[in-house]
Amino acid sequence: MIFIKKLFLFIFILFQLQVVAQNSHSTNFSKKRASIVSKSTMKKIYKEIQTPYKYGIVFKHPDSTKLLDSPTLFFENGIWFMTYIVFDGKGYETWMAQSKDLLIWKSMGKILSFSPGTWDANQKAGYMSLVDINWGGTYAVDKFKDKYWMSYLGGKTKGYEAGVLGVGMSSNSVLTKPVEWQTSIKPILQPSDSDASWFDNKIIYKSLVINDRIKLTGHPFVMYYNAKGDTAKYESIGMAVSDDMISWKRFTKDPVLTKYKGICGDAQIAKINNLYIMFYFGAFWKPGAFERFACSYDLVHWTNWEGDDLVTPSEPYDNQYAHKPWVIKWKGIVYHFYTAVGNEGRVLALATSKDLKNQ
Repeated sequence: MIFIKKLFLFIFILFQLQVVAQNSHSTNFSKKRASIVSKSTMKKIYKEIQTPYKYGIVFKHPDSTKLLDSPTLFFENGIWFMTYIVFDGKGYETWMAQSKDLLIWKSMGKILSFSPGTWDANQKAGYMSLVDINWGGTYAVDKFKDKYWMSYLGGKTKGYEAGVLGVGMSSNSVLTKPVEWQTSIKPILQPSDSDASWFDNKIIYKSLVINDRIKLTGHPFVMYYNAKGDTAKYESIGMAVSDDMISWKRFTKDPVLTKYKGICGDAQIAKINNLYIMFYFGAFWKPGAFERFACSYDLVHWTNWEGDDLVTPSEPYDNQYAHKPWVIKWKGIVYHFYTAVGNEGRVLALATSKDLKNQ
């Protein structure tokens, strides 16, 4: 009798373990399935964000020896502003420009300058943080602790992206004036961090910080950054999170987006309903540099678009590279700003969803 009871108990436990295993498998499968964006949805997004009309160059430095890069746009008090970075042969500094119509831009001056003797003495390439990511939204910049924030690529070595590079964080109480921002006394993310992984333990490049209001990651602030590892000679896009904009930790041990060759870099995030779009540029996994996108429901798992490029080299001014996106929708028109490299040097160009040159 005791043997029979033990046998029944053993069978019951096996049955319960099987149910748990099935439920676990079902849950994992559901999560995996939910993280994949369907081909039909990807096609709809492509139709929404495509910009087949090249407007041309919208901004270049008066001094042709200085190279422009990485536009970041935001809107404040009826005026468009843009942070951009300038390479002068020594390193990167960050400037600001303004526009009333998104087409004609005027430089306002410098906001992150060289500072001898600091960890970021000769590299300060800034990217405005906490810009409204809603597609067709306000494109306003959020404050946190009564300050505006801007992450930046920092380093002390002179040259083009030379030496040890990491991510710094700057802040200011003023958003739209060409005044110096207060920078961090040390990097907030660097290749030597204890949680650095195989793909980001050599160089960290551009960063983007967004406000995740619904805390999909469990944290309000999410950073995407492109990086290169000791063994990974290519650039991939990684992810970090923070609760206070100062202390950051990696969220994943692997890249959230990579081709395992060439470059995937310079992420920008937009949101359409419950879907997130990551604009980024690809390079050297096919000829040249070109604009791409991926989509996600949770900010972590990304479905890569496998169709045509959003912007690709085709004109004399961008025939070498068309890359480093900032994309917005404003008054029914999609504006895709990017860094163009061609016969005009390194300048900022624009492609749109409507032909604005011949209207």
